[in-house]
Amino acid sequence: MYEFTIIVPVYNEEDNLERVEIELLAYTKIAAKKTTVLFVNDGSKDKSQELIEAVCARNEDFHFIHFTKNHGLSTAIKAGFDMVETEFVGYIDSDLQTAPEDFNLLLAHIGEYDFVTGVRANRKDSFVKNMSSKVANRIRQAFTSDGMDDTGCPLKVIKTDFAKRIPMFQGLHRFLPAMILLQNGTVLQVPVQHFPRLAGTAKYGLWNRLLGPLMDCFAYLWMKKKYINYEVKNRR
Repeated sequence: MYEFTIIVPVYNEEDNLERVEIELLAYTKIAAKKTTVLFVNDGSKDKSQELIEAVCARNEDFHFIHFTKNHGLSTAIKAGFDMVETEFVGYIDSDLQTAPEDFNLLLAHIGEYDFVTGVRANRKDSFVKNMSSKVANRIRQAFTSDGMDDTGCPLKVIKTDFAKRIPMFQGLHRFLPAMILLQNGTVLQVPVQHFPRLAGTAKYGLWNRLLGPLMDCFAYLWMKKKYINYEVKNRR
């Protein structure tokens, strides 16, 4: 019986999917918890879906959902959260700039914490990408006070009951730790490996890495003010 689901958002990543299969299949053999993989094809226009279907046909632990059109990363993650039935859920980008094996570093803490995220050590990105990410993280921290240094790290593990209560909107994937804190949950960041992108093209530029998140901060403040959080003591 599966305990952990890895969500893999995919948008035009045909050049990476063979490596994704190899590395995730290898990880399932050493995973700290019995693991299944869920590809979320976010309306890719290349051969990604054809490759995903072939991967899933070869591997019984691999599954997919396929959007009719592109909706963005937050929607792909939410769809994954909606579908997951395991106790724990995580996600990793299909560019594999983080290592699946590092999920075990995060899973080691998920019993004590409700959300564990990687923080990319020795990032292998361009100067512009690194600087824009640092500025965006500082702006977000000023709004959320979530204590996280790298919410853009695409390696996370969450208790599924917390994940399913997150009211997702476009851009909210950057605010996942803050949304766990709104649920009175606990969060932790753990250093993980980072690698350069070997194939495909980045989906984020200056606008959606820096200016977009600034606008999302105001959406988060509204959400924080209106957020409903309760616990049921008993029922009959």
